[in-house]
Amino acid sequence: MDQSPPKLSLTARIFIGMIAGIVTGTLLQALFDDSGDFAFSVFGITVSTYTVLVEGIFHVIGQVFINSLKMLVVPLVFVSLVCGIMNLTEPSKLGRLGGKSVLLYVSTTAIAITLAMLAAIVVQPGAGVALPTDAQYVAKEAPSLAQVLIDIFPDNPFESFAQGKMLQVIVFAVLFGVAMAMAGKAGKRLGGVFEDLNVVIMRLVTILMNLAPYGVFALLAKLFADINPDTIFSLLKYFLLVLAVLVLHAFGTYSVLLSMLARMNPLMLFRKMRDAALFAFSTASSSATLPVTLETATKKLGVKNSVASFTVPLGSTINMDGTAIMQGVATVFIAQVYGVDLTTADLLMVILTATLASVGTAGVPGVGLLMLAMVLNQVNLPVEGIALIIGVDRLLDMTRTAVNVTGDCMVACIVGKSEGELDVERYNDPDAAQRDEDLDFEHFDRNPG
Repeated sequence: MDQSPPKLSLTARIFIGMIAGIVTGTLLQALFDDSGDFAFSVFGITVSTYTVLVEGIFHVIGQVFINSLKMLVVPLVFVSLVCGIMNLTEPSKLGRLGGKSVLLYVSTTAIAITLAMLAAIVVQPGAGVALPTDAQYVAKEAPSLAQVLIDIFPDNPFESFAQGKMLQVIVFAVLFGVAMAMAGKAGKRLGGVFEDLNVVIMRLVTILMNLAPYGVFALLAKLFADINPDTIFSLLKYFLLVLAVLVLHAFGTYSVLLSMLARMNPLMLFRKMRDAALFAFSTASSSATLPVTLETATKKLGVKNSVASFTVPLGSTINMDGTAIMQGVATVFIAQVYGVDLTTADLLMVILTATLASVGTAGVPGVGLLMLAMVLNQVNLPVEGIALIIGVDRLLDMTRTAVNVTGDCMVACIVGKSEGELDVERYNDPDAAQRDEDLDFEHFDRNPG
């Protein structure tokens, strides 16, 4: 009789890796400071222990893990979206999916920044913070609205694939899927190939998820070994306020919307989002987390692929709820530090600018700080004030990414339910996802070839 101990769930293993990484990084920072680090010699070359561990081993493992996840994003989105689009029975359904998804994403972003600004006005995180004399921040130039619209459509899809321009990949996948659906027998033959590719890619996602605890450990060990605790303490009020609004938006706004619009139990959503949220927290990247988010939406939450393959990648590109919260609090914080009184018109302008910018600047690197620079310019606040919050932005970025991916799945569930493309029984079954996970990993363990 098999007496082997019960296997830990993926969530438990990732959580253990996350806690171990935080503890390891904190201990490394405490032990290997300027006075406590020690070095050893290899072939006559003096090497720092701290450098070998943090900048060497942990950095390499963490970046290999991130790159492995990003490696899957473009093929996963393209193949999955083509499969979903080619199976749509009504051409008008695509327009409904897009309209509902964009409306929900923009609405939640507007709610997020409004909550953030109201909270910042009440709490006043910038009160008592000394005005900086040497703060410097150079903002990148934001693209014009005309250029944003042009850039959505690829002139070379292969270049879009290579550079990971997700909006362009989504547009090409939609057009390709529609063409396959209209191509008759040729489209059906090619569709079988795409269905098989989708199965293989999802199996690859499962393999990488099995390695996730090690990648999460390395990422967080390096982060907490490098982070400066003094910076967090100096901005503790701002830091805690952003965290509080993020939690309020995730558990408050999302619960209300899911309950009202889809008549679904939000507690089941949060329960099944644990893996994706932990991935998002560890990687601080919605794009890197996309393979896990998409699998969560389809296998755990029961959203049909025809809906999830469209709404989830779109959300990872334009859903900026967490970033909007940071912008709302940061704008009021910077105004308070510089002694600027924001009028009601200014506050409304911030809400409008940040909401529209969440879509317009989706493909720009460093999107969060770029959007904040745009918002500050709109209300004549010094962009240099961004330098005040950069020190704590990395930790907050991790949390707001977890909020963003939760919002992606929430919207997928609402849109799926409205279109009759949500398996309600699977959504409400707390054990369905666990059974699928166990089957996947048993197959992986016993059939490595």
